Amino acid sequence: MKYYLIIPAHNEDEFIRLTLESLVSQTVLASKIVVVNDNSTDATAEIVSDFAKEYPFISLVNKTSEAIHLPGSKVIQAFQKGFETIDADYDIIVKLDADLILPLNYFETIINHFQSDDTIGMAGGFAYIEKNGEWILENLTDKDHIRGAFKAYRKACFTDIGGLKPAMGWDTVDELLAKYFQWKVITDASLIVKHLKPTGANYNKTARFKQGEAFYSLGYGFWITAVSSAKLAFMKKKPLLFLDYIQGFWKAKIAKKPLLVSEKQAEFIRNYRLQKMKEKLFR
Repeated sequence: MKYYLIIPAHNEDEFIRLTLESLVSQTVLASKIVVVNDNSTDATAEIVSDFAKEYPFISLVNKTSEAIHLPGSKVIQAFQKGFETIDADYDIIVKLDADLILPLNYFETIINHFQSDDTIGMAGGFAYIEKNGEWILENLTDKDHIRGAFKAYRKACFTDIGGLKPAMGWDTVDELLAKYFQWKVITDASLIVKHLKPTGANYNKTARFKQGEAFYSLGYGFWITAVSSAKLAFMKKKPLLFLDYIQGFWKAKIAKKPLLVSEKQAEFIRNYRLQKMKEKLFR
């Protein structure tokens, strides 16, 4: 199976060389790697250009956007810019961050999963961060969720879900829509991805409100949002984030912001979330 990689990058000269080195050393190489340099003011573009000279399957695309970094919209707009440059001759499309070191068999293993079951629509490993000299699981989500830093989609699944949404919550709505269209989403604990920059390190208060807005845009409703907010704040070990999330939810609701999904899909999502909560409660 052929896979294409799209890597949004903004001021990643500290890490992107390590990411690209891990990609060009894969046991199964990508057919195309597109790095979207999004308004970087450091040496990101120069580093990618050097790799592109040596590896013809790597290309650099430059994009200019606002300097402010909000989760979701900016990174997916950059992804879309890269996506517009590729052809459709791929089996798997991958959105990858520029601050990762992947195990050398990462994509060989991902391909094996897709080949083992035609109903698998998405696949990924697990993110680890360095703490006190050890690499530990970056435990921010459930074990059945693929982190937004390394999303691999079967082409048909990617088409069904309508691509990636340029909004915070894109890396949750993609999986929920995949399930809506009856695709399987699988994670592989053997695939340990080293995440070199902690998630959300640069996010400000506005970005934290965006998380609550994301819960609203997924069609969760208040009570599912409240439970999800409490859980996420607990996992991040920052209880006061709960208030930011709830405030973001109510701001979006009062403003009647559009959902990322249809009403039918929102109903499916609420029922799915409630079922998952019941399973954990009565486990």
